[in-house]
Amino acid sequence: MKVLIVGSGGREHALAWKISQSPLLTKLYCAPGNAGIQRLAECVGLPADDVSSLVSFAEEQRIDLTVVGPEHPLILGLADALRARGLPVYGPSAAAAQLEGSKIFTDELLARHGISRKRFAAFSDPDAAIAFAREFGAPLVVKADGEALGKGVKVCSSVSEAEGFIRRCMVDREFGAAGERVVIEECLAGQECSIKAFTDGTTVLPMVPSQDHKRIGEGDTGDNTGGMGCYSPVPAVDDSLFSSIVERFLVPTVSAMKAEGIPYSGTLYGGMILTEAGPEILEYNCRFGDPETQVVLPRLDSDLLEVLLATAEGRLGEVQVQWSNRAAVVVVIASGGYPGPYEKGKRITGLEEAARVEGVEVFHAGTTEVNGEVYTAGGRVLGVTAVGAGFREARERAYEACLRIHFDDMYYRRDIGWRALEG
Repeated sequence: MKVLIVGSGGREHALAWKISQSPLLTKLYCAPGNAGIQRLAECVGLPADDVSSLVSFAEEQRIDLTVVGPEHPLILGLADALRARGLPVYGPSAAAAQLEGSKIFTDELLARHGISRKRFAAFSDPDAAIAFAREFGAPLVVKADGEALGKGVKVCSSVSEAEGFIRRCMVDREFGAAGERVVIEECLAGQECSIKAFTDGTTVLPMVPSQDHKRIGEGDTGDNTGGMGCYSPVPAVDDSLFSSIVERFLVPTVSAMKAEGIPYSGTLYGGMILTEAGPEILEYNCRFGDPETQVVLPRLDSDLLEVLLATAEGRLGEVQVQWSNRAAVVVVIASGGYPGPYEKGKRITGLEEAARVEGVEVFHAGTTEVNGEVYTAGGRVLGVTAVGAGFREARERAYEACLRIHFDDMYYRRDIGWRALEG
C-alpha cells in the first residue's frame, strides 16, 4: 500500500512511526513532514491546507490511503475532495468535522440527543452575550464558535473577565470569523482526560485513555499551550468508568451524527471532565490529539494501518484491536518563550543519544534539517516518549532521554504525570 500522511507535527511523526511498522506498507509519503518524519517517509513540499494540490498528488501517485493529521484541512473539506475522486481517506467530512469546527453545532447536537446535560447558550450579538453572562454569573466558560487555533476558549472567574473576552471575540474580532458567534457554558470542575476512538460511522473501537498537561508551568500553572506532556493509562479512569464514558458519550454521538445524515468516520476525540456528579463532555475533536497520539500509539499492539484502512472502507467491525498493558509518558520540549514569541533556528544536539535510552522514541514536532543538522522550527519542538512496565519506569526513561538533548533556550516541564505519581 502507498500511504500519504498530511501534517508536520509530533502527531504525524507518531503516525508515520507506527504505520511504517505495517507489513501492508510499500511506500510512505508525508506532506509537508519534518526532520524526524523524513527518516521514515518521503516528504513532499505541500502545505497541509492546500486541498487541491494534495488531491492531485494523491491521484498522480495512486495513493491507497490518505491519513489526515490536523483538523484544519478536514474542516476545509480535504476528506470530501479525496472521496469525490474515489481516493480512500482516514478522516471525517467537512460536515462531520463541525464537531470540532463549531462549538455551537456540537453543544446543540449533544443537547438534542440527550448526550450532554451541560448548560449553555449561543449568541451572535455581543450585547446579548454580555447580558446573559451577567445573569448567569461566574465562573463560566466563553468559547468562540469556530476554529481559533486552540485560543478561542476562556475559563472566566469573573463576569468582567467574561465580558472582556466576549468583546475580544465579537467586537475586536481577535479570532476573525471564528468569533462571529460565541457559546457560553457552565464551568465544570474535575480532572480532565481524553477518550478517543476509531469509528467508521457505525462501529466504535475505543483507544486507551490519556491525560495531558495543557499549562506551560509546573504545577499546571501559567498560560495554556497545545500540550506540554501526556501519559497513558490514567489512574483516575478505571475499566468501569472508561466503558461508561464510551457507551454514554462516544457511541451515542456517532449514532446521533448518523441519524442526522452526517456520518462520522475517522478519529472521534472526546475531551472529558470527571466531575463529582460523573463524567461530562467538554469538547470533541475530529482527529488524533497532539501529544496524546505519542502515548496512545506506542501502546497499540495491532497493525495501525490495517485499522485505518478498515475505518476508511467502512468495515471496522471486521477488525479487533489489541492494546499493551505498558505505560507511556511523553515530555514535550519547547522553545523558550512558548506559547508567546520564541526564536527559531536553534541547533539541536543529543537526539541519537536520547533515542538510545531503552523504551524511548523521540518524535519531532517543530524541526527542520539543514545540511544534516536538525534545527528548531516551532514552539513545541520535540516529544520525548518512553514506555515502561509501569508509570514510574516510563517517566524515568523519558526524563533521562530529555537530559541528553540540548538546544539554546530549550524548556520542558519536570513534573509531567504528577497526578499519576500521587495516584
